[in-house]
Amino acid sequence: MSEFNENPALARRVWPVGALCRAVADALDARFNPVTVRGEISGFSRASSGHCYFSLKDEAGQLRCAMFRRAASLLDFQPRDGDQVEVRGRLAVYEPRGDLQLVVESLRRAGQGALFEQFLQRKARLEAEGLFDPARKRPIPVMPTRIGLVTSLGAAALHDVVTALRRRAPHVEVVLAPAAVQGAQAPAELVAALRALYVLTPAPDVILLVRGGGSIEDLWAFNDEILARTIAASPMPLVSGVGHETDFTIADFCADVRAPTPTAAAELAAAPQALWLEALGLVGERLDDALGRRLDVLGQRLDLAAGRLGRPSGLVARQRLGLAHQAQRMHHAVVSRTERLAQAQRVLQADLPLKVARSLAQRQDRLGRIGDRLQLLDPALVLQRGYAWLADPQGRAITSATQLGPGDAVRARLADGTVSMTVDAG
Repeated sequence: MSEFNENPALARRVWPVGALCRAVADALDARFNPVTVRGEISGFSRASSGHCYFSLKDEAGQLRCAMFRRAASLLDFQPRDGDQVEVRGRLAVYEPRGDLQLVVESLRRAGQGALFEQFLQRKARLEAEGLFDPARKRPIPVMPTRIGLVTSLGAAALHDVVTALRRRAPHVEVVLAPAAVQGAQAPAELVAALRALYVLTPAPDVILLVRGGGSIEDLWAFNDEILARTIAASPMPLVSGVGHETDFTIADFCADVRAPTPTAAAELAAAPQALWLEALGLVGERLDDALGRRLDVLGQRLDLAAGRLGRPSGLVARQRLGLAHQAQRMHHAVVSRTERLAQAQRVLQADLPLKVARSLAQRQDRLGRIGDRLQLLDPALVLQRGYAWLADPQGRAITSATQLGPGDAVRARLADGTVSMTVDAG
């Protein structure tokens, strides 16, 4: 201390800590800000306030970062540890601890700038051609029996989709067409897999094109133009489930339906089996109710018809009594006529010559034969010879086939009873 007092030239300014921190912050602001930094996210966390905190690192260094709620709300993806990103912000000193930190104002995946511009240009061109036109979008089949699936054999998306389908619709057949979903060879393999499903027999009812999330570089195969045109040419509805909910690719815009995740794609394509079983149960109950009501109505109509017709045996008895009465009248008429003729013969034989008597005898014989023939016409005797007397339900006699049609009811009286019949053909 004495040295400082004795040699003023060697004296140095003594900074308060807070003032020095502010001075360093001012120097950083004047020298660097605004600044763009590229690195890997480490230790990412989001506080309940909405602020985000993480470190940005590479092989040579590490920088603490803070992203406040307003800037974090503008993110179009969920940052995760290990993501390569580019951040734009302002270097500052957190004075309470004297820590250097980068206050992040915007954050995007590394390399996203050039790729994103290419994505936007390709999207605009294909949209102008009508590949994204909502009018060409088709609905997903309500009850598919066969689903085509395009994804990588090693992808977690394959497990997610198969698990969801087994849980929801175990009766649905899944046909896998494997293809790489990342890398230079991926677009060609995806196109080949889709085309293989297009010509498959029997054809799938719907196709799922899926893969898990990733950076724009990871998903770039799904922005391929040939793949986009292949999707648009699909002969059956196609559902894309590529990446996470915030990820969008050109394949999503070309597909008939875009699902936010692979699992969601499976859920969109197949409704739960239990739901259909419940619906079938409700339909069965409604059919039972409708059938019961119909049977009740028909039963009432049958009772009413039976009441109007009365007992068939009563009708036959009345008809039989009428026939017997007519037969008795005919018999009495024949006997009376015979007696009158016999009396006239006796009178004439007494007064007329033999010739006249012979003529009367011939006429009497003829009348006798006529009487016998009349007795043969007795309906009861006709019925005993195997004939039947036919009548409609109202008791009217049926004398011609033209009176009947298919389905008409007929009652036949036989010698020993009656029979109800229905006409099969006219």
